[in-house]
Amino acid sequence: MLVAMLIGMALLGPLWTPVRVEVAALWMAASMSVPMALWMRYRGHGRIFEMCAAMFVPYLVVLVPYWLGVLDGHAVEMGGHLLMLPAMIAVLVRYRHEHGTPSTNPVIRALGERWPAAIALAASFDFWQAPLVPPVWTLLLCQAAYLCWGRRAPRTLLVVFGLYAVLAVAVILVSPHTGVLLIALGWGAHAIWDLVHHVRNAVVPRWWSEFCGVFDLVIAVTILMVWF
Repeated sequence: MLVAMLIGMALLGPLWTPVRVEVAALWMAASMSVPMALWMRYRGHGRIFEMCAAMFVPYLVVLVPYWLGVLDGHAVEMGGHLLMLPAMIAVLVRYRHEHGTPSTNPVIRALGERWPAAIALAASFDFWQAPLVPPVWTLLLCQAAYLCWGRRAPRTLLVVFGLYAVLAVAVILVSPHTGVLLIALGWGAHAIWDLVHHVRNAVVPRWWSEFCGVFDLVIAVTILMVWF
């Protein structure tokens, strides 16, 4: 649930920046409540309304001293976050013996099953706002993770690692402008590499190949934004 809230803050929070503190506080609560509610419905947890209320009520509480001039806007945001956790724990403890049924809705099931992609999009969201070119050695590090964690096909993994080592040498030797393009192509190729393993359900767990593939694709696209 906390991970779903963080994903909501990363993906939904920046979509709108309200001017008024009151609206900003409620938007923050909504951006965390929506993915959390979807995850709870997907897993079959009950008391979704009460848990969402535990997200909104703390902000409403701290808005009172803000209206009285005791707190500023930053204190409202921090105070809502601090009061939210004990409010959620209270709901969990109060209804700890209740269990729901996982959702059979195809839309909710599809969204819930794509949680690795959602985490990857949230983790890479800042790249869209401030594109950067990671050092070429990060590509070698990503492929080294397959060598350490991958199941089966060690020869293939070593060959691919060798290809990325050649790519790293090429990036050093060519001009900086061309090197950036090679790095982008390397990340894009790694996204395809992840997609193949995801479809085949081989070498690494599917959740990892999905997360890594989406993350790699975002990096490749944002690097090309810098290159162009």
